[in-house]
Amino acid sequence: MGDRVIRVRRLIGIGLAGTAMVAAVSLIPALPAAAAPLHGAGGHGTYLALGDSVAFGYVPPNAVPAPDYFDASSFVGYPEDVAQALHIPVANASCPGETTASFYIPGAQSNGCENAPGSSVGYRTDFPLHVKYAGTQMLYALKYLATHRNTRLVTINIGANDVFLCQETTADACASPAELQAVLKKIEVNLAVIYTLIRDVARYHGPLVALTYYSLSYSDPTQVAGTEALNSAIASVTEKFGGKVADGFAAFEGPSAAFGGSPCAAGLLIKLPDGTCNIHPSPAGHQLLAQAIEDVI
Repeated sequence: MGDRVIRVRRLIGIGLAGTAMVAAVSLIPALPAAAAPLHGAGGHGTYLALGDSVAFGYVPPNAVPAPDYFDASSFVGYPEDVAQALHIPVANASCPGETTASFYIPGAQSNGCENAPGSSVGYRTDFPLHVKYAGTQMLYALKYLATHRNTRLVTINIGANDVFLCQETTADACASPAELQAVLKKIEVNLAVIYTLIRDVARYHGPLVALTYYSLSYSDPTQVAGTEALNSAIASVTEKFGGKVADGFAAFEGPSAAFGGSPCAAGLLIKLPDGTCNIHPSPAGHQLLAQAIEDVI
């Protein structure tokens, strides 16, 4: 598996995470060299999108028109926009509520993917995802990369639900610096495992792009600082594994500046009937996130 796999396993220790890595490795036979870098697809190759509700294109139930949760194809996120621009098919394996732990550890706490705080029921328990699979999103990714050696792009956005989970399960809503730093460290460790499996086990060495998160209010220093801390953790690990970082934060920042720093007022978030916005991107927001990815590849 290589020295990097060994280092990561030492970092996370033996347990669920170590077991998950062993299980993932057992699914992958000796593989040939991974796909070559992307140089203008022109209909050749495939694209694997990984992540949470942002990648999924999630729409809340109180949006107008109301979403059809039984028709996954009705949800269009930035991966579909990227695929259209590059003229390659996308396999979007994202799951709303996925955390960096539940991404690869069976049964780990998520924020609504397969379970939620206080509940064993999650989104994929009741509704279909864009692609059908059993087990973790990580195992799907490994199987996909093993059988699609012409994969030309892998994107991922994940980590925000780790923070949301901390906010929902701590008495002070994860307000202390120590709690936030602990969450960011977990994100870094989990991302290192995820990237190790993609690079060293699946042997995918093509473009790997992590999309960072936008701020919900660029006029709120506390919100901005929290988002930047999360994005910094994601970027630092991604770059260590030869990945590129698509700046989702900057993608929303410019257009929001004309509206007092509000991505809601700028039309980048899903508008709700009461005049407020949901935290998820609107179609216009997804197009900006897609452009951020296209800019780095």
